[in-house]
Amino acid sequence: MPSLRRPSQPVVVAIVYVAAMFVTILDTTIVHVTLPTLAQEFGVGIGSIEWVVTGYLLSLAVWIPASGWIGDRVGTKRTLLFAIAVFTVASALCGVSASLGQLVAFRILQGVGGGMLAPVGLAMLYRAFPPERRAQASKVLIIPTAVAPALGPIVGGALIESASWHWVFLVNVPIGIAVFVFGAVYLHEQREPSAGRFDLPGFVLAGGALALILFAMSEGPRAGWGAPVTVITGLGGIAAAAALVVVELRTAQPMLTLPLLGNRLFRSTNAVSIFATAAFIGTLFLMPVMLQQVRGASALESGLTTFPEALGVLALSQLVGRLYVRVGPRALMVFGMAAMGGLLIAVSRVGLETNEWAIRGLMFALGGSFSFLIIALQASSFATIAPADTGRASALYNTQRQVSQALGVALLASTLAAFLPDGSDGSSAGDLGAYQKAFLIAAVIAFVGSIVAIRVPDADAHATRVARHRAPATAD
Repeated sequence: MPSLRRPSQPVVVAIVYVAAMFVTILDTTIVHVTLPTLAQEFGVGIGSIEWVVTGYLLSLAVWIPASGWIGDRVGTKRTLLFAIAVFTVASALCGVSASLGQLVAFRILQGVGGGMLAPVGLAMLYRAFPPERRAQASKVLIIPTAVAPALGPIVGGALIESASWHWVFLVNVPIGIAVFVFGAVYLHEQREPSAGRFDLPGFVLAGGALALILFAMSEGPRAGWGAPVTVITGLGGIAAAAALVVVELRTAQPMLTLPLLGNRLFRSTNAVSIFATAAFIGTLFLMPVMLQQVRGASALESGLTTFPEALGVLALSQLVGRLYVRVGPRALMVFGMAAMGGLLIAVSRVGLETNEWAIRGLMFALGGSFSFLIIALQASSFATIAPADTGRASALYNTQRQVSQALGVALLASTLAAFLPDGSDGSSAGDLGAYQKAFLIAAVIAFVGSIVAIRVPDADAHATRVARHRAPATAD
Protein backbone atom coordinates (compact mmCIF):
# COMPACT_ATOMS: atom_id res chain seq x y z
CA MET A 1 0.00 0.00 0.00
CA PRO A 2 1.31 3.49 -0.71
CA SER A 3 2.25 5.51 2.36
CA LEU A 4 0.09 8.43 3.41
CA ARG A 5 1.56 11.67 2.19
CA ARG A 6 2.08 14.43 4.74
CA PRO A 7 0.19 17.60 3.84
CA SER A 8 2.29 20.43 2.44
CA GLN A 9 3.31 23.18 4.83
CA PRO A 10 1.13 25.89 3.20
CA VAL A 11 -1.90 23.63 3.63
CA VAL A 12 -0.99 22.90 7.27
CA VAL A 13 -0.48 26.58 8.12
CA ALA A 14 -3.76 27.52 6.40
CA ILE A 15 -5.73 24.87 8.32
CA VAL A 16 -4.27 25.84 11.70
CA TYR A 17 -4.63 29.57 11.10
CA VAL A 18 -8.19 29.42 9.75
CA ALA A 19 -9.41 27.11 12.54
CA ALA A 20 -7.70 29.08 15.32
CA MET A 21 -8.87 32.47 14.03
CA PHE A 22 -12.37 31.15 13.49
CA VAL A 23 -12.77 30.09 17.11
CA THR A 24 -11.26 33.31 18.53
CA ILE A 25 -13.42 35.61 16.38
CA LEU A 26 -16.49 33.46 17.01
CA ASP A 27 -15.82 33.73 20.76
CA THR A 28 -15.99 37.52 20.62
CA THR A 29 -19.43 37.76 19.01
CA ILE A 30 -20.83 34.89 21.09
CA VAL A 31 -19.86 36.69 24.29
CA HIS A 32 -21.61 39.90 23.22
CA VAL A 33 -24.90 38.00 22.91
CA THR A 34 -24.34 36.43 26.34
CA LEU A 35 -23.83 39.64 28.35
CA PRO A 36 -27.47 40.13 29.49
CA THR A 37 -27.61 36.50 30.67
CA LEU A 38 -24.30 36.87 32.53
CA ALA A 39 -25.51 40.06 34.23
CA GLN A 40 -28.58 38.22 35.47
CA GLU A 41 -26.54 35.15 36.51
CA PHE A 42 -24.09 37.15 38.65
CA GLY A 43 -26.61 39.76 39.82
CA VAL A 44 -24.74 42.81 38.48
CA GLY A 45 -25.52 45.70 36.17
CA ILE A 46 -24.60 45.86 32.51
CA GLY A 47 -21.80 48.33 33.35
CA SER A 48 -20.03 45.74 35.50
CA ILE A 49 -20.59 42.84 33.13
CA GLU A 50 -18.95 44.83 30.29
CA TRP A 51 -15.61 43.97 31.92
CA VAL A 52 -16.03 40.48 30.50
CA VAL A 53 -15.47 42.13 27.11
CA THR A 54 -13.21 44.99 28.22
CA GLY A 55 -10.80 42.75 30.14
CA TYR A 56 -10.28 40.55 27.10
CA LEU A 57 -9.90 43.57 24.82
CA LEU A 58 -7.23 45.21 27.00
CA SER A 59 -5.26 41.97 27.36
CA LEU A 60 -5.41 41.53 23.60
CA ALA A 61 -4.07 45.06 23.15
CA VAL A 62 -1.02 44.43 25.34
CA TRP A 63 0.11 41.28 23.55
CA ILE A 64 -0.57 42.06 19.89
CA PRO A 65 2.42 44.46 19.47
CA ALA A 66 4.83 42.04 21.19
CA SER A 67 3.73 38.98 19.23
CA GLY A 68 5.91 39.65 16.20
CA TRP A 69 9.14 39.70 18.24
CA ILE A 70 8.08 36.70 20.36
CA GLY A 71 7.38 34.61 17.26
CA ASP A 72 10.66 35.57 15.60
CA ARG A 73 12.74 34.94 18.72
CA VAL A 74 11.07 31.90 20.31
CA GLY A 75 9.87 30.31 17.07
CA THR A 76 6.58 30.71 15.24
CA LYS A 77 5.42 27.14 15.85
CA ARG A 78 6.10 27.26 19.59
CA THR A 79 4.49 30.68 19.93
CA LEU A 80 1.39 29.76 17.95
CA LEU A 81 0.89 26.49 19.84
CA PHE A 82 1.38 28.31 23.14
CA ALA A 83 -1.24 30.90 22.12
CA ILE A 84 -3.73 28.17 21.12
CA ALA A 85 -3.10 26.28 24.39
CA VAL A 86 -3.56 29.39 26.54
CA PHE A 87 -6.74 30.37 24.72
CA THR A 88 -8.17 26.84 25.04
CA VAL A 89 -7.33 26.42 28.74
CA ALA A 90 -8.68 29.89 29.51
CA SER A 91 -11.91 29.06 27.63
CA ALA A 92 -12.39 25.99 29.82
CA LEU A 93 -11.75 28.06 32.95
CA CYS A 94 -14.25 30.71 31.78
CA GLY A 95 -16.83 27.96 31.32
CA VAL A 96 -16.52 26.79 34.94
CA SER A 97 -16.25 30.26 36.53
CA ALA A 98 -18.25 30.64 39.74
CA SER A 99 -18.08 34.43 40.03
CA LEU A 100 -17.76 37.53 37.88
CA GLY A 101 -14.24 38.15 39.22
CA GLN A 102 -13.12 34.70 38.11
CA LEU A 103 -14.71 35.11 34.69
CA VAL A 104 -13.01 38.48 34.07
CA ALA A 105 -9.64 37.08 35.22
CA PHE A 106 -9.90 34.12 32.86
CA ARG A 107 -11.03 36.39 30.01
CA ILE A 108 -7.83 38.40 30.54
CA LEU A 109 -5.89 35.12 30.26
CA GLN A 110 -7.80 34.36 27.06
CA GLY A 111 -6.60 37.68 25.69
CA VAL A 112 -2.97 36.61 26.12
CA GLY A 113 -3.54 33.71 23.73
CA GLY A 114 -5.77 35.67 21.36
CA GLY A 115 -3.35 38.59 21.19
CA MET A 116 -0.43 36.43 20.03
CA LEU A 117 -2.42 34.06 17.83
CA ALA A 118 -3.51 36.38 15.01
CA PRO A 119 -0.19 38.17 14.23
CA VAL A 120 1.98 35.05 14.53
CA GLY A 121 -0.42 32.92 12.49
CA LEU A 122 -0.67 35.59 9.81
CA ALA A 123 3.12 35.89 9.61
CA MET A 124 3.42 32.10 9.18
CA LEU A 125 0.78 32.27 6.48
CA TYR A 126 2.54 34.88 4.37
CA ARG A 127 5.85 33.07 4.73
CA ALA A 128 4.25 29.80 3.62
CA PHE A 129 2.41 31.22 0.60
CA PRO A 130 4.48 32.99 -2.09
CA PRO A 131 2.98 36.22 -3.45
CA GLU A 132 1.55 34.61 -6.59
CA ARG A 133 -0.54 32.17 -4.50
CA ARG A 134 -2.03 34.65 -2.04
CA ALA A 135 -5.11 35.58 -4.08
CA GLN A 136 -6.09 31.91 -4.25
CA ALA A 137 -5.31 31.39 -0.56
CA SER A 138 -7.41 34.40 0.41
CA LYS A 139 -10.57 32.67 -0.81
CA VAL A 140 -10.11 30.13 2.01
CA LEU A 141 -8.65 32.50 4.57
CA ILE A 142 -11.71 34.73 4.31
CA ILE A 143 -13.74 32.15 6.27
CA PRO A 144 -12.84 33.28 9.81
CA THR A 145 -13.13 36.97 8.91
CA ALA A 146 -16.53 36.70 7.27
CA VAL A 147 -18.32 33.71 8.77
CA ALA A 148 -17.29 33.83 12.44
CA PRO A 149 -18.67 37.33 13.29
CA ALA A 150 -22.01 36.50 11.68
CA LEU A 151 -22.24 32.99 13.10
CA GLY A 152 -21.49 34.09 16.68
CA PRO A 153 -24.94 35.53 17.52
CA ILE A 154 -26.65 32.44 16.06
CA VAL A 155 -24.51 29.97 18.01
CA GLY A 156 -24.65 32.11 21.15
CA GLY A 157 -28.41 32.49 21.01
CA ALA A 158 -28.91 28.77 20.39
CA LEU A 159 -26.59 27.75 23.25
CA ILE A 160 -28.25 30.11 25.73
CA GLU A 161 -31.75 28.97 24.79
CA SER A 162 -31.00 25.23 24.68
CA ALA A 163 -28.18 24.78 27.23
CA SER A 164 -26.52 27.43 29.44
CA TRP A 165 -24.06 30.31 29.25
CA HIS A 166 -21.22 27.97 30.29
CA TRP A 167 -21.27 26.34 26.85
CA VAL A 168 -20.57 29.67 25.17
CA PHE A 169 -16.99 29.24 26.41
CA LEU A 170 -16.74 25.45 26.59
CA VAL A 171 -17.53 25.10 22.88
CA ASN A 172 -14.00 26.42 22.19
CA VAL A 173 -12.29 23.57 24.04
CA PRO A 174 -12.65 20.59 21.64
CA ILE A 175 -11.79 22.77 18.65
CA GLY A 176 -8.74 24.20 20.42
CA ILE A 177 -7.49 20.73 21.38
CA ALA A 178 -7.89 19.42 17.82
CA VAL A 179 -6.08 22.42 16.30
CA PHE A 180 -3.26 22.17 18.87
CA VAL A 181 -2.65 18.46 18.19
CA PHE A 182 -2.75 18.93 14.40
CA GLY A 183 -0.33 21.87 14.60
CA ALA A 184 2.03 20.08 16.97
CA VAL A 185 2.33 17.15 14.54
CA TYR A 186 2.55 18.95 11.20
CA LEU A 187 3.73 22.55 11.65
CA HIS A 188 7.37 23.39 10.93
CA GLU A 189 9.37 25.60 13.26
CA GLN A 190 10.84 28.88 12.05
CA ARG A 191 12.90 31.53 13.80
CA GLU A 192 14.39 34.79 12.63
CA PRO A 193 18.05 35.22 13.66
CA SER A 194 17.66 39.00 13.38
CA ALA A 195 15.01 39.18 16.12
CA GLY A 196 17.38 40.96 18.50
CA ARG A 197 16.84 41.78 22.16
CA PHE A 198 13.49 42.33 23.80
CA ASP A 199 12.47 45.98 23.51
CA LEU A 200 11.01 46.59 26.99
CA PRO A 201 10.26 50.33 26.53
CA GLY A 202 8.56 49.55 23.23
CA PHE A 203 6.54 46.73 24.81
CA VAL A 204 5.33 48.96 27.66
CA LEU A 205 4.52 51.94 25.44
CA ALA A 206 2.90 49.93 22.63
CA GLY A 207 0.77 47.82 24.95
CA GLY A 208 -0.11 50.79 27.13
CA ALA A 209 -1.01 53.08 24.22
CA LEU A 210 -3.19 50.50 22.51
CA ALA A 211 -4.90 49.42 25.73
CA LEU A 212 -5.66 53.01 26.81
CA ILE A 213 -6.93 54.06 23.38
CA LEU A 214 -9.17 51.00 23.04
CA PHE A 215 -10.48 51.51 26.58
CA ALA A 216 -11.33 55.15 25.83
CA MET A 217 -13.11 54.13 22.62
CA SER A 218 -15.18 51.53 24.47
CA GLU A 219 -16.03 53.90 27.34
CA GLY A 220 -16.76 56.97 25.22
CA PRO A 221 -20.14 55.88 23.83
CA ARG A 222 -21.28 54.58 27.23
CA ALA A 223 -19.85 57.08 29.74
CA GLY A 224 -19.66 60.06 27.38
CA TRP A 225 -16.67 61.48 25.49
CA GLY A 226 -16.36 64.29 28.02
CA ALA A 227 -16.36 61.98 31.04
CA PRO A 228 -13.11 62.09 33.09
CA VAL A 229 -12.39 58.39 32.59
CA THR A 230 -12.70 58.75 28.81
CA VAL A 231 -10.65 61.94 28.58
CA ILE A 232 -7.86 60.75 30.89
CA THR A 233 -7.42 57.35 29.26
CA GLY A 234 -7.76 58.78 25.74
CA LEU A 235 -5.15 61.49 26.30
CA GLY A 236 -2.93 58.99 28.10
CA GLY A 237 -3.13 56.64 25.13
CA ILE A 238 -2.30 59.42 22.67
CA ALA A 239 0.66 60.53 24.80
CA ALA A 240 1.94 56.95 25.05
CA ALA A 241 1.55 56.53 21.27
CA ALA A 242 3.54 59.72 20.64
CA ALA A 243 6.27 58.56 23.03
CA LEU A 244 6.27 55.16 21.30
CA VAL A 245 7.00 56.75 17.91
CA VAL A 246 9.92 58.73 19.35
CA VAL A 247 11.39 55.75 21.22
CA GLU A 248 10.96 53.18 18.44
CA LEU A 249 12.50 55.38 15.76
CA ARG A 250 15.62 55.72 17.97
CA THR A 251 15.84 52.03 18.87
CA ALA A 252 18.11 49.77 16.80
CA GLN A 253 15.78 46.75 17.08
CA PRO A 254 12.31 48.11 17.99
CA MET A 255 9.25 46.16 19.14
CA LEU A 256 7.17 47.78 16.37
CA THR A 257 9.15 48.41 13.19
CA LEU A 258 7.49 51.70 12.29
CA PRO A 259 9.72 52.32 9.23
CA LEU A 260 7.75 49.49 7.55
CA LEU A 261 5.00 52.07 7.12
CA GLY A 262 7.37 53.78 4.68
CA ASN A 263 6.61 50.92 2.30
CA ARG A 264 3.98 52.58 0.11
CA LEU A 265 1.98 49.43 -0.68
CA PHE A 266 1.90 48.30 2.95
CA ARG A 267 1.02 51.82 4.10
CA SER A 268 -1.76 52.38 1.58
CA THR A 269 -3.42 48.99 2.13
CA ASN A 270 -3.37 49.55 5.88
CA ALA A 271 -5.07 52.91 5.31
CA VAL A 272 -7.81 51.24 3.23
CA SER A 273 -8.17 48.53 5.87
CA ILE A 274 -8.90 51.17 8.52
CA PHE A 275 -11.97 52.46 6.65
CA ALA A 276 -13.14 49.03 5.46
CA THR A 277 -12.90 47.47 8.91
CA ALA A 278 -14.48 50.42 10.72
CA ALA A 279 -17.49 50.59 8.38
CA PHE A 280 -18.06 46.83 8.18
CA ILE A 281 -17.51 45.85 11.82
CA GLY A 282 -19.41 48.92 13.01
CA THR A 283 -22.38 47.84 10.90
CA LEU A 284 -22.21 44.25 12.18
CA PHE A 285 -22.28 45.68 15.71
CA LEU A 286 -25.19 48.04 15.13
CA MET A 287 -27.54 45.93 13.00
CA PRO A 288 -28.28 43.23 15.65
CA VAL A 289 -28.80 45.97 18.26
CA MET A 290 -31.38 47.69 16.06
CA LEU A 291 -33.13 44.43 15.19
CA GLN A 292 -33.45 43.47 18.87
CA GLN A 293 -34.04 46.87 20.46
CA VAL A 294 -36.31 48.53 17.90
CA ARG A 295 -37.87 45.66 15.92
CA GLY A 296 -38.19 43.27 18.89
CA ALA A 297 -36.26 40.34 17.42
CA SER A 298 -34.64 37.74 19.68
CA ALA A 299 -30.86 37.23 19.71
CA LEU A 300 -31.25 34.14 17.54
CA GLU A 301 -33.61 35.86 15.10
CA SER A 302 -31.30 38.85 14.69
CA GLY A 303 -28.37 36.50 14.14
CA LEU A 304 -30.24 34.67 11.39
CA THR A 305 -31.11 38.01 9.76
CA THR A 306 -27.50 39.28 9.72
CA PHE A 307 -25.90 35.92 8.82
CA PRO A 308 -26.45 36.28 5.02
CA GLU A 309 -23.58 38.77 5.16
CA ALA A 310 -21.21 35.82 5.56
CA LEU A 311 -22.84 33.98 2.68
CA GLY A 312 -22.34 37.04 0.48
CA VAL A 313 -18.63 37.14 1.30
CA LEU A 314 -18.19 33.45 0.55
CA ALA A 315 -20.25 33.52 -2.63
CA LEU A 316 -18.44 36.44 -4.27
CA SER A 317 -14.95 35.61 -2.98
CA GLN A 318 -14.58 32.95 -5.67
CA LEU A 319 -15.26 35.54 -8.38
CA VAL A 320 -13.09 38.19 -6.75
CA GLY A 321 -10.15 35.79 -6.47
CA ARG A 322 -10.20 35.43 -10.28
CA LEU A 323 -10.73 39.13 -10.89
CA TYR A 324 -7.74 40.02 -8.72
CA VAL A 325 -5.26 38.58 -11.23
CA ARG A 326 -6.91 40.52 -14.06
CA VAL A 327 -7.56 43.96 -12.57
CA GLY A 328 -5.30 44.21 -9.48
CA PRO A 329 -6.00 45.33 -5.92
CA ARG A 330 -6.74 49.02 -6.49
CA ALA A 331 -9.79 48.57 -8.70
CA LEU A 332 -11.23 45.92 -6.39
CA MET A 333 -10.75 48.10 -3.31
CA VAL A 334 -12.24 51.22 -4.92
CA PHE A 335 -15.26 49.29 -6.18
CA GLY A 336 -15.72 47.37 -2.90
CA MET A 337 -15.67 50.52 -0.75
CA ALA A 338 -17.97 52.46 -3.07
CA ALA A 339 -20.43 49.55 -3.27
CA MET A 340 -20.36 49.23 0.51
CA GLY A 341 -21.15 52.93 0.85
CA GLY A 342 -24.13 52.68 -1.51
CA LEU A 343 -25.48 49.60 0.25
CA LEU A 344 -25.15 51.26 3.66
CA ILE A 345 -27.30 54.13 2.41
CA ALA A 346 -29.92 51.51 1.54
CA VAL A 347 -29.48 49.95 5.00
CA SER A 348 -30.13 53.37 6.54
CA ARG A 349 -33.62 53.27 4.98
CA VAL A 350 -34.61 50.05 6.80
CA GLY A 351 -37.75 50.74 8.84
CA LEU A 352 -40.12 49.02 11.23
CA GLU A 353 -42.12 47.44 8.41
CA THR A 354 -39.21 46.45 6.16
CA ASN A 355 -39.46 42.79 5.22
CA GLU A 356 -36.88 40.57 6.91
CA TRP A 357 -35.88 39.03 3.59
CA ALA A 358 -35.15 42.50 2.22
CA ILE A 359 -32.80 43.09 5.16
CA ARG A 360 -31.18 39.71 4.57
CA GLY A 361 -30.71 40.60 0.91
CA LEU A 362 -28.98 43.84 1.88
CA MET A 363 -26.71 41.99 4.32
CA PHE A 364 -25.86 39.44 1.61
CA ALA A 365 -24.92 42.23 -0.80
CA LEU A 366 -22.97 44.04 1.93
CA GLY A 367 -20.93 40.89 2.53
CA GLY A 368 -20.34 40.61 -1.21
CA SER A 369 -18.94 44.15 -1.32
CA PHE A 370 -16.64 43.34 1.60
CA SER A 371 -15.23 40.32 -0.27
CA PHE A 372 -13.74 42.71 -2.87
CA LEU A 373 -11.82 44.40 -0.08
CA ILE A 374 -10.71 41.47 2.02
CA ILE A 375 -9.43 39.42 -0.93
CA ALA A 376 -7.46 42.37 -2.30
CA LEU A 377 -6.08 43.31 1.13
CA GLN A 378 -5.00 39.80 2.06
CA ALA A 379 -3.37 39.18 -1.31
CA SER A 380 -1.48 42.46 -1.68
CA SER A 381 -0.67 43.96 1.73
CA PHE A 382 2.54 41.98 2.36
CA ALA A 383 3.66 41.67 -1.29
CA THR A 384 6.71 43.91 -0.86
CA ILE A 385 7.54 42.98 2.76
CA ALA A 386 10.72 40.92 3.16
CA PRO A 387 10.25 37.49 4.82
CA ALA A 388 12.44 38.55 7.75
CA ASP A 389 10.12 41.51 8.43
CA THR A 390 6.86 39.59 8.08
CA GLY A 391 6.41 38.99 11.82
CA ARG A 392 6.82 42.66 12.71
CA ALA A 393 4.65 43.74 9.77
CA SER A 394 1.94 41.31 10.91
CA ALA A 395 2.01 42.85 14.40
CA LEU A 396 1.54 46.32 12.90
CA TYR A 397 -1.27 45.12 10.61
CA ASN A 398 -3.15 43.43 13.46
CA THR A 399 -2.68 46.45 15.73
CA GLN A 400 -4.26 48.62 13.04
CA ARG A 401 -7.10 46.15 12.55
CA GLN A 402 -7.89 45.98 16.27
CA VAL A 403 -7.97 49.77 16.57
CA SER A 404 -10.12 50.01 13.42
CA GLN A 405 -12.69 47.60 14.83
CA ALA A 406 -12.92 49.59 18.06
CA LEU A 407 -13.04 52.85 16.09
CA GLY A 408 -15.96 51.66 13.94
CA VAL A 409 -17.98 50.50 16.93
CA ALA A 410 -17.19 53.68 18.88
CA LEU A 411 -18.15 56.03 16.02
CA LEU A 412 -21.45 54.33 15.28
CA ALA A 413 -22.34 53.89 18.96
CA SER A 414 -21.54 57.56 19.61
CA THR A 415 -23.61 58.65 16.61
CA LEU A 416 -26.50 56.59 17.89
CA ALA A 417 -26.21 58.11 21.38
CA ALA A 418 -25.96 61.64 19.97
CA PHE A 419 -29.20 61.35 17.96
CA LEU A 420 -31.29 59.46 20.54
CA PRO A 421 -33.99 61.58 22.22
CA ASP A 422 -33.15 62.75 25.74
CA GLY A 423 -33.64 59.98 28.25
CA SER A 424 -34.02 57.26 25.62
CA ASP A 425 -32.06 54.03 25.79
CA GLY A 426 -32.54 53.17 22.12
CA SER A 427 -35.18 50.50 22.67
CA SER A 428 -38.35 52.11 21.27
CA ALA A 429 -39.77 52.51 17.79
CA GLY A 430 -39.24 56.27 18.02
CA ASP A 431 -35.48 55.69 18.21
CA LEU A 432 -35.28 54.26 14.69
CA GLY A 433 -34.08 57.56 13.20
CA ALA A 434 -30.96 57.55 15.38
CA TYR A 435 -30.00 54.11 14.07
CA GLN A 436 -30.58 55.25 10.49
CA LYS A 437 -28.25 58.21 10.97
CA ALA A 438 -25.58 55.93 12.42
CA PHE A 439 -25.74 53.74 9.30
CA LEU A 440 -25.30 56.89 7.19
CA ILE A 441 -22.07 57.61 9.11
CA ALA A 442 -20.91 54.11 8.20
CA ALA A 443 -21.68 54.94 4.55
CA VAL A 444 -19.58 58.11 4.77
CA ILE A 445 -16.67 56.08 6.19
CA ALA A 446 -16.94 53.66 3.26
CA PHE A 447 -17.03 56.43 0.63
CA VAL A 448 -13.96 58.10 2.15
CA GLY A 449 -12.26 54.71 2.05
CA SER A 450 -12.97 54.43 -1.69
CA ILE A 451 -11.10 57.73 -2.21
CA VAL A 452 -8.18 56.48 -0.11
CA ALA A 453 -8.07 53.26 -2.15
CA ILE A 454 -7.32 55.25 -5.35
CA ARG A 455 -3.76 55.71 -4.04
CA VAL A 456 -3.01 51.96 -3.77
CA PRO A 457 -0.03 51.32 -6.12
CA ASP A 458 -1.04 48.43 -8.38
CA ALA A 459 2.44 48.08 -9.82
CA ASP A 460 3.92 47.21 -6.43
CA ALA A 461 1.56 44.24 -6.13
CA HIS A 462 2.51 42.80 -9.52
CA ALA A 463 4.11 39.69 -7.99
CA THR A 464 0.76 38.67 -6.47
CA ARG A 465 -0.93 38.78 -9.88
CA VAL A 466 1.46 36.43 -11.71
CA ALA A 467 -0.45 33.36 -12.87
CA ARG A 468 0.73 30.21 -11.13
CA HIS A 469 1.76 27.40 -13.48
CA ARG A 470 0.84 23.87 -12.47
CA ALA A 471 3.90 21.69 -12.08
CA PRO A 472 3.58 18.28 -13.78
CA ALA A 473 3.28 15.14 -11.66
CA THR A 474 3.07 17.05 -8.38
CA ALA A 475 0.27 17.42 -5.87
CA ASP A 476 -0.21 18.91 -2.44
